[in-house]
Order: sequence, then C-alpha cells, then structure tokens
Amino acid sequence: MITREPEFFAPALNARGRLGRVILVSCRNAGRSLLILWEALLDLRFAFSRRSRPFVLQQLYITGIKSLGVITVVGMFTGMILALQTGLELRKFGQEVNIGAAVMITMLREMGPFMTAMILAASVGASFAAELGTMVVSEEIAALEVMSISPVRFLVMPRLAAMMVMTPLLTFYACMIGVMGGAIVGSTQLGVAFNAYMDNAVRWAENKDLYIGLLKAFVFGIMITIISCHQGFSTTEGAVGVGRATRRSVIISFLSLLIVGYIITRLFYE
Repeated sequence: MITREPEFFAPALNARGRLGRVILVSCRNAGRSLLILWEALLDLRFAFSRRSRPFVLQQLYITGIKSLGVITVVGMFTGMILALQTGLELRKFGQEVNIGAAVMITMLREMGPFMTAMILAASVGASFAAELGTMVVSEEIAALEVMSISPVRFLVMPRLAAMMVMTPLLTFYACMIGVMGGAIVGSTQLGVAFNAYMDNAVRWAENKDLYIGLLKAFVFGIMITIISCHQGFSTTEGAVGVGRATRRSVIISFLSLLIVGYIITRLFYE
C-alpha cells in the first residue's frame, strides 16, 4: 500500500502541540513502512519468477559487487584500528597476543554488521530513496499503478531480496577483512606472529558471535530497504523533495541502526 496524498495536520500552537504532531507523523510513517514491508515480504515468492529475476539480479549486483570496494577499505582499516588501539593497551600488561580474539569478537558482534549497514545505508539506501523519489515526482509510480503493476512488487521486492541476501554476506566479508587487517598490524607493529594471532582469534570466538552478527546484518538490511523505499515513495515538491527524502532516509536509517543494534545486543548478551 502506497499513500502519497498530503495529509493535513492542524498548526501547532505550542510545544506540546508540536510534540504531538511529531509523534503522529512518526506513527503514521512507521505504519506505512510496516505495510510496505508486509506487502514486499508477501511478494518475495515471485523473486525468482521469469519476470522478476532480472530485476533481482540487477539489485544483487548493485548492492553487492558495487559495494565491495568501499566495504574492503572500511573493513580493513577498522580491523587495523581495533588491533592497534587494543594492542597498545594490552602491551602494557604483556598480553598483546590476545589482540586476535579482541579483533575477531568485536568485528563479528558489532563492528562488522554496523559498519557494513552504515555504508549500505549511505550508498545503496540513499540511491533507493533518490530513484524512487524521482519516479514519484515524474509520475512514473502513478503510471505503474494505472497499468495495474504493483510498485511494491516491481520496485521494493527486488531491492528487499537483494539486501536480505547481500547484507549478511558483505558483513561476513567485512569481518574477515578486518581480522586480516588486524593480523597485519599485529605482525608488523606489535610483534605478534600471524599464526599466534589467528590461533587466538579462532580459539576465543564462538559460533554465537557469528550467528548474532549475521542476524543483525539481516535485520539491518531489511530496515535500510524499507526506510529508504518509504522515504522515496513519500517524496513531494519535485527535485527539492528528492534531496530531502534522500537525506531523511540516511538519517532515519542511521538512528534506527543504532537503536535496533543496541536492542539486539541487549537481548542476546545480557
């Protein structure tokens, strides 16, 4: 369900009225986003149909292959920073050999999913909002509806399917690249042998750390897609509105990732 008709809210006369309007708008947007998510999830059964397969493959390429470069750089330097900062502190106690475990666990639990999601929200999610927003202001979405083509099935479902697949894969890739970056710093600057670093990393990391990290990535991918697509569908006021929707999609995605990431960590690592 996509609703683009403007809704009228009475002008707020005081701070309480403005707060109430913000709450109403937030609840309305959350409800619309959930409706888009529900409709897109129902349409996932068509993801590998002959008609939808090219669009899904295109989104897999855009989301995955085109993001590999920046994911590699960010993952590598995140692991290197973690190893350097942790190793310098552990060196005071003669425990720098443990940087392997510190880097591996931190990347799997938090930094891998979070950094990957932030990159995808800023690049892929912003492009989703901009593309759909441009289609709204040029009335291409309205044309799809006139032809009885569901915009959610045609536009949202391929993006959702791609993000559900590629976000966990990119997160795992970022974690492994980060661990390798930490190994480089450990062997070249902290005097930790590569074999000792990897043995320590594998020994202390648990399967739970990997599973929870991939779960986070899966949830983050869904959130980024739905928030960005909803902002794109809600675009008004022409080119200015497209820019505003793109900016809102990035800001809302970042804030949502922080909040939901904390909740998942709290639930599984209490």
